[in-house]
Amino acid sequence: MSSHPVVLVIDDSPENLVLMSTLLKDRYKVKVANSGARGLELARSASPDIILLDIMMPVMDGYAVCEQLKRDPATAHIPVIFLTARAESDDEKHGLELGAVDYITKPISPPIFLMRIQNHLALKRAADFLRDKADYLEKEVQIRTREIAALQDVTIQVVTSLAETRDQETGKHIRRTQLYIKALAEKLQSHPRFASSLGTSEIDAIYKSAPLHDIGKVGIPDRILLKPGKLTEEEFEIMKTHTTLGYEAIVHTEQELGINVGFLRYAKEIALSHQEKWDGSGYPQGLSGDAIPVSARLMAIADVYDALISRRVYKEACPHARAIAILKEGRGSHFDPDVLDAFLAIEAEVLGIALKYADSEDDIAYKKEQLESLSR
Repeated sequence: MSSHPVVLVIDDSPENLVLMSTLLKDRYKVKVANSGARGLELARSASPDIILLDIMMPVMDGYAVCEQLKRDPATAHIPVIFLTARAESDDEKHGLELGAVDYITKPISPPIFLMRIQNHLALKRAADFLRDKADYLEKEVQIRTREIAALQDVTIQVVTSLAETRDQETGKHIRRTQLYIKALAEKLQSHPRFASSLGTSEIDAIYKSAPLHDIGKVGIPDRILLKPGKLTEEEFEIMKTHTTLGYEAIVHTEQELGINVGFLRYAKEIALSHQEKWDGSGYPQGLSGDAIPVSARLMAIADVYDALISRRVYKEACPHARAIAILKEGRGSHFDPDVLDAFLAIEAEVLGIALKYADSEDDIAYKKEQLESLSR
């Protein structure tokens, strides 16, 4: 296979094609086309390194050919040199505006003509190198980005699994709340109050961070965390510290790294503020209204709902309808009204998630019955 650059000559004059072939054949592999249409075909199939293009051709002139070459991603990078008898400055200006790299008028000086082709081919080799390098770097960035995203997911999964070893009843609770919060965020995505804070990337980050909402519970003593009965007032105060414990653990990790880790922003918000209430009566900071981060407002509803419908050693599961009624009682006091309304609007989807990730076979049968009842 020839290592010579490929030059495509497009000209309707047989004499000009013979002349160009004779002049170029010792240095280049020459392809010729006697019409604009044929030239476009060869430009796509032969992948020339440079194109010499006449202007005055029937049916499709050189300007039209150049426009199509530059419009097609497969040929747009091929340098085009107009080679023509038209010597008016307006013609040259128009040709260069269409994307040609040069404009040579006939009659030509062969040595200068060959040097100009050589120079443009050198520029093309440099451009091809840079483009290939850019493509390579882009692919490398994509690979590294996927690796970082996977590392983030694995990190969250490992830390979440650690929390589950302290309280094994919460494993599916973590998965359910993660899916509730994603469905709820997507429902709110078009809401005027939340459109700017719940874009696709934000929802993905919140979804991935949601499992860390109770990570602070690893710091709660077993006698309290695993107590089979109701907590005393003193024990409940200790339990409430799980919000700040989780937040501080994430912040400490960032400080050790010496940077703010972007994907942990929502993990910090959710861990610290998911127990805040819309009216300011929650903990740990007593935030109210829009001062509560959106991610934490989403988790507040998801967390309370799932806690209500789940059986624990210290309580029985609450029926779905009763759980919904309790949530409605908290509209405007415990929960952001708009967020709660969105949750109620996806009630069937929420119950479907609860069914798919139910804690037991009995729970599956019970929730299936509730979902069927809701559908009727």
